[in-house]
Amino acid sequence: MLRSIVPAVLLVDGYNIIGAWPCLKKTRDQAGLEAARGELVEAMTSYSSFQGYATQIVFDAQYQNASSNREIITELVSVHYTDFGQTADTYIEKACAGLREQVTQSLISRFIVATSDRAQQLMVQGYGAEWLSAQQLCGEVEATVCRMRHKYNPRKQSKSRFLAHAIDAKARQRLTELRMGWK
Repeated sequence: MLRSIVPAVLLVDGYNIIGAWPCLKKTRDQAGLEAARGELVEAMTSYSSFQGYATQIVFDAQYQNASSNREIITELVSVHYTDFGQTADTYIEKACAGLREQVTQSLISRFIVATSDRAQQLMVQGYGAEWLSAQQLCGEVEATVCRMRHKYNPRKQSKSRFLAHAIDAKARQRLTELRMGWK
């Protein structure tokens, strides 16, 4: 049996998520769609890195006369722009069909689709995908950011300039004993 390289593959319906997350909606309305896409990619890059998920963010080019394009952001994150006339939903459904095969061959352990589109949810679950709503994904991303801060932030810095105030009481007592020659 082959060992899975990543714990999961996450497919993200990009414009659906942008339209559902208040912070991304605000960015889209104030700074434009490109800025909102950038924020989503940044958030998903951090999330995927922490979770170890291989993430594909899918944006449709349905109303633009452009051919499909794939941008590799990191080893785990890529952005996919669909062909002219193809929706992100269609792209995600085809990807789910391929991922279903990879699960049966034990190449990956699971795959998840993040969208709040109800019809899409039912379709991808038929392929065996797990489903996350845009709100659930937002909550998971925020929780991951909190865990990352907790894990990687250094100890709180003392507001005082004296070393004695930056160490705990037991260590401070031991230093006093050594200084006074009590032990």
